[in-house]
Amino acid sequence: MAKKKVTSSQVAEKAGVSQATVSMILNRRDNVSFSAETVEKVECAARELGYELPKRRKQKENRKEKLIVVFCPTLTSPYYVLLLQGIEAVANEKGYGVFICNTQRDAHLEEKYLRMIRTIHPQGIIYTCNPHPDFQKKVEETAREIPLVIISNKEKTTTVDAINQDNTMVGRLMARHLLDLGHRDVAFITPPLTRRQWQRSRRIDGFVKEFEKEGLKGHVLIKAADESIDRQLPRMDSEYSMGYQLTMELLKEGRHFTAIAGQNDMMAFGAIDALEKSRIHVPRDVSVIGCDNIFYSSIRRLSLTTIDHFVALKGRDACDIIIRKIDMNDQLYSGLQPTSLYNIEYTPKLIARKTTAYAKMERRPAQAESGDQTDFREKKKK
Repeated sequence: MAKKKVTSSQVAEKAGVSQATVSMILNRRDNVSFSAETVEKVECAARELGYELPKRRKQKENRKEKLIVVFCPTLTSPYYVLLLQGIEAVANEKGYGVFICNTQRDAHLEEKYLRMIRTIHPQGIIYTCNPHPDFQKKVEETAREIPLVIISNKEKTTTVDAINQDNTMVGRLMARHLLDLGHRDVAFITPPLTRRQWQRSRRIDGFVKEFEKEGLKGHVLIKAADESIDRQLPRMDSEYSMGYQLTMELLKEGRHFTAIAGQNDMMAFGAIDALEKSRIHVPRDVSVIGCDNIFYSSIRRLSLTTIDHFVALKGRDACDIIIRKIDMNDQLYSGLQPTSLYNIEYTPKLIARKTTAYAKMERRPAQAESGDQTDFREKKKK
């Protein structure tokens, strides 16, 4: 009769610890640490019961494949491409591979990838956006086992390492630039304002509050795309098309505005093309401002006024935090691991280029003054 196989539960009972502790010690989990006394008790109980210990050499071989998993909502947006470039730059320097999970802003797909994490066994995880609200708790639980960083919005409190962004401040900067140029009636175009993408609303909140501070409550038109768009598979031109379509709708509705703010640069480009298609000159008739400072924004012919919040650097910092946590967990501690929580935040910066100018009504006096001077000179010559 074959000898009955010893289970980890039996080892746990003999060693006087939990089954989870036995599993983590005997499987040599890289991101947890126990006292030497606890490790010795578990390994001794395993030997006495005849439980087969995993070979350390095999574990070392497995460690050669160093992997970081990145959750990304889309691969079609230049913003996320910039983030990924920053992440991969650091990962390559440190000898790590990067596995990208493109969730396509689909909650079911995000949940599926979260379940798969257990089988992939990555050394670290990076979320390039906020997790779906339904999975926030699951993500925080995962972060206690695997180093995890979220590139998130400052307003959400979390116990996870984060690269923070104050979208409210970003919105205020956009609004302040337009207000300083004399714009009093403006439009803000944005992708869907869904529960999943709550950070978009923060940028709009900051924008609107800056106008309200100047006594201009009700002077900001908010034009958001339909929620169904976020359930569609993103295309390369999705954000551009949204900006174009929303601007066309504003024009057809006969709404009055002297400036348009886009939730991001690609939407701003769509707005510019819609305005020029309608024979409205940018910035003489309508100013346009975007956000993200993607590569295209600095091209001389486009020269988009935008907000730079250092996207590529955020990707680098996120990966750097992951690798620091991995290195810390690999060190030998006789007691508990030290607790540390990283929170990094950059101050956004306005990049003023050629798509914004003084509101048309503010420029008339200057033009009139210029004309008066010309008449005066002509009279003098006579």
